[in-house]
Amino acid sequence: MNQEITASRTRLHQFTVPLSATRRGARLARLLATEQLRSWGLPFDPARLIVAELATNAAVHGHVPGRSFRLGLIVAAPATLRIEVTDARGEQLPTRARETVGAEPTEAGHGLLLVEALADRWGVRTGPVPCKTVWAELDLGTPG
Repeated sequence: MNQEITASRTRLHQFTVPLSATRRGARLARLLATEQLRSWGLPFDPARLIVAELATNAAVHGHVPGRSFRLGLIVAAPATLRIEVTDARGEQLPTRARETVGAEPTEAGHGLLLVEALADRWGVRTGPVPCKTVWAELDLGTPG
C-alpha cells in the first residue's frame, strides 16, 4: 500500500457516481466502470476487476447504514487511469491478508492482494472525516 502521492497531472477524463453501499451497488459500480471505459476507448481489464474488488470492499467493510460509497474514474496525463472508491468508514483502514499472519484465517484482505497484483500503484487516503478513499492506478502506456 502506498501513501498518497501528490503529483501535477492534467485530467483528461473524469467520472464520479454515488452508489448504494450494497452488493448490488458494487455490481453496478463494475458495470458503470466498464461502460465508461468503453466510451473513453480504454481497455476494460484489469480496471473492472479492481473496481469490482474495491467496490465490494466498500459495500461489505465500509458500509454505514444510510450512507453511500462513491466510485471515481480519472484519466490523467501521462496515460494513467486512477480508480477511487470512497466510503464512510474512515476509521477502518484496509489490510492485506498477509498483514494478518498468525491471526485466525479469514476471507478478509485477499482481494487487496489481487488489487496489488493488478495495479501499478495503490493506497489509501483518509478524510474528509468520516471517509476514506482507496485508490489504484494503472499505467495505460503511450497513446497510439
